Formats: sequence, C-alpha cells, structure tokens
Amino acid sequence: MKKLGFIGSGNMATAMMSGIIHSGIFDSTQIIMSDVSQAQLDRVNREYGVSVTADNIEVVRNSEVLILAVKPQYYSDVIAEIREFISENQIIITIAPGQTLKSLAERFGGDKTKIIRTMPNTPAMVGAGITAVTPNENVTSDELEYACKILNGFGITEVIGENLMDAVVSVSGSSPAYVFMFIEAMADAAVADGMPRAQAYKFAAQAVMGSAKMVMETGKHPAELKDMVCSPAGTTIEAVRVLEEKGMRSAVFEAMRACTRKAKGM
Repeated sequence: MKKLGFIGSGNMATAMMSGIIHSGIFDSTQIIMSDVSQAQLDRVNREYGVSVTADNIEVVRNSEVLILAVKPQYYSDVIAEIREFISENQIIITIAPGQTLKSLAERFGGDKTKIIRTMPNTPAMVGAGITAVTPNENVTSDELEYACKILNGFGITEVIGENLMDAVVSVSGSSPAYVFMFIEAMADAAVADGMPRAQAYKFAAQAVMGSAKMVMETGKHPAELKDMVCSPAGTTIEAVRVLEEKGMRSAVFEAMRACTRKAKGM
C-alpha cells in the first residue's frame, strides 16, 4: 500500500510532492497520484517516478494520507465520487480556499472523518513554502504531528485557528504573485538604467530573498530594518518617499483585503 495519495496533479500538487520526495519523507514508490489529464500524469510519472492513475478511487484505496489538490469548484464532485471509500483511519488534507472544515465534513458525510484544512504556497517548489494547518476534532495530536511532518517536507507549517485561514490566503497563499510583480518591476527599472535583464532579475530576486531572511532571522521589526537602510538625505529614503507618494502601502493593503474577500466567497 502507498503512504501518500494526491487527487489532482497541478502546480501546487507537484510542488508539494517534489518537496516531499526531495526531503526524503517519502520516496516516489510510496506516492500515488490521479488526474483527469493523461498527459499531465505521464509527465509526473516521467519526472518524479510516482505511480499514476486516472482512477481517484484507486488513489483512495492506496493511501494512508490523501491530499485533495483539485480546484475548489471540483471539490463537490470529487468528494461525492470517493466518500464511500474513505476509511475512518485515513487522514484527508485539503488545500482549497473557502472550503471550511464544517462544509467538508458534511460532504464526506462521516462524523469520524479526519480532515485537515491547509493553505500552502508555491515556494513549496523550492522547499521554501509555508503552510497554514487547521485540523478538525477527529484528528489526534499524533496525526496532526504526522501531517505537519509531511507538510514540512516543502517548507514550514503553522497551526492556526480556522477563522484566520482566509487571511492566510492573502498573506501567503496568493502573495508570491505580488512579490514576483515587485521583482519584475525592480528588474525592469534596472534594465532601463542599463543593466542586462538576466542580471537585473538576479539582483532583484536576491535582494528580496535576503531581505526576507533578515526579517526571519534577526527578529527585528520590518520598519527597523528599513530604517537601517535609509541614511539621512540618501538614495534609499528618496526611493521610499516616492513609493509612499505613489501609494505602495495602500495598494498592497487593498489588494490583500480584496484577496481575503474573494477567498471567503469561494
């Protein structure tokens, strides 16, 4: 029997699977994945060596832990297809925004179904993801620890209250897109100043990665770290002045609030 099953083989699922394999938590022979796209399954099998199938029920029957990695609009159909094959000992991990533990339990129709709602993000592809985790009451502390160990295979995990899950969507689930836009904009400006594009992306991306590492490792407030760079009458404070004038903070704030509202409505 396999250890880990994925229903869905999109970008997020393959990012998670890749991290789990590379971290050594499971090897490829312990993972099975299904999808409606045979071409996608062939690619996954070729690149990662995991077992693949077009049959979701086969995945359920061969998994101790099952990850539902389909888009939110397909959850109802997939759950209706597999629910009678779910055992009380299986752990079900979901990654879709807007799918509450209560609504998931109702769809599975089992009072004892073990469900863990999560929200990972795409930096899982490089082992640098962060995943929010919320278990239902049927998940034991040992099972939660086991699930977190799996999810830690592609980054770090944080157990939170379910009431915060929609905020997590905006602050980490969707936010890589905002960061990529920021890196792209910085690189475009450097290109305008004469830097070759490949080099511009490297400088911009490394600056973002290093800055994030400073926040994580120094424990200092981001504002304090910002002030450390801003010399009196210097170049950095001039750039900060323009960003404030153009409404950078407000734009980020409003974008994230819109993202959270969208998540709540899914």
